[in-house]
Amino acid sequence: MTDFSDLKALFVNTSLKREPTESHTRLLLRASSDIMEKQGVAVEHVHMLSHEVPPGVYPDMTEHGWSRDDWPKLWEKVQAAEILVVGTPLWLGEESSVCRVLIERLYGMSGMLNDHGQSIFYGKVGGCVVTGNEDGIKHAAMTICYALGHLGYTIPPQADCGWIGEAGPGPSYGDDDGHGGKIGFDNDFTQRNTTIMTWNLMHLARMLKAAGGYPNEGNDRTAWKAGCRFDYENPEYRA
Repeated sequence: MTDFSDLKALFVNTSLKREPTESHTRLLLRASSDIMEKQGVAVEHVHMLSHEVPPGVYPDMTEHGWSRDDWPKLWEKVQAAEILVVGTPLWLGEESSVCRVLIERLYGMSGMLNDHGQSIFYGKVGGCVVTGNEDGIKHAAMTICYALGHLGYTIPPQADCGWIGEAGPGPSYGDDDGHGGKIGFDNDFTQRNTTIMTWNLMHLARMLKAAGGYPNEGNDRTAWKAGCRFDYENPEYRA
């Protein structure tokens, strides 16, 4: 059995519900985090709307006109975790506005570098969980995973999962089914994809951490700044 006990995972719920206990997205996030906890991963959940996190692309928005910003404290959790899982509901086929704020704030940290002169997000892995009762799981997953990858997260195969009920107004994930069960809990497609996503996140995080992250050959920003750019004018490199 692979040892995952030195890994940390952060699950961020970007539900529009103010209280985390009312969130359907939280239930599917739990399905993933429970698997990780059973494998020894240290798991923490953050409900974005339980905190004051204004929109913006700076590390601390109190320096840009906002009276309060909890992001610097949340950033400490993001920075400490090798695995980030973003959970969002669907509205009009898109991820929530709160999810976009999270991505903006992550982007605001993209100027930070690790000890190898790489993006601070190098060596970390990311995935997403999407819930709702309308189409859009793959579209939302595409935009979220692209954003994470662009910032420096590594995205494993099958890095997303989700659940949507019958199109239009209807039951959401985890609602009572009227027969003593919960909607979506026995859905093979959702549960299979959630399980595979979770294990792939753990496996990739394990491999990256064991390898010490990515080699910094060719991707060291400090070397680039120091003038070590690829010399395209050198005849040695011409085809």
